[in-house]
Amino acid sequence: MKVDGQCHCGQIRYEAEIDAAKVNVCHCTDCQLLTGTAYRVSAPASAASLTFRAGTPKIYIKTADSGNQRAQAFCPNCGTPIYSADAQNPQSYALRVGTMNQRAALRPQRQIWCRSALAWASDIRGLERSERA
Repeated sequence: MKVDGQCHCGQIRYEAEIDAAKVNVCHCTDCQLLTGTAYRVSAPASAASLTFRAGTPKIYIKTADSGNQRAQAFCPNCGTPIYSADAQNPQSYALRVGTMNQRAALRPQRQIWCRSALAWASDIRGLERSERA
């Protein structure tokens, strides 16, 4: 599926081809810290399909508990997370679904790192709802 997206301020803009059948929710503690919320949602894009139409993301290298180094790319102006990838030889990029213009059509297909999931994150249906703040 062809997608396009951008950061919050618009400095970073990209296009990519993703596999919509592989959209996932990650509950790992790194994703919780890097997003500032309970989990992150991403979709894989091949390295060959990702094209930046504007701007260049800033890269932060995070060494995981496994010892693997992961590049975390974000807008240097507004801080919006754009993707993560292998820091040494990226073959694919885990693009952040929230930055995609097509995000409403990208329903996650699986959850990973569930042992780190916050207990309340799996069921928020009973919470009070408001159409605006």
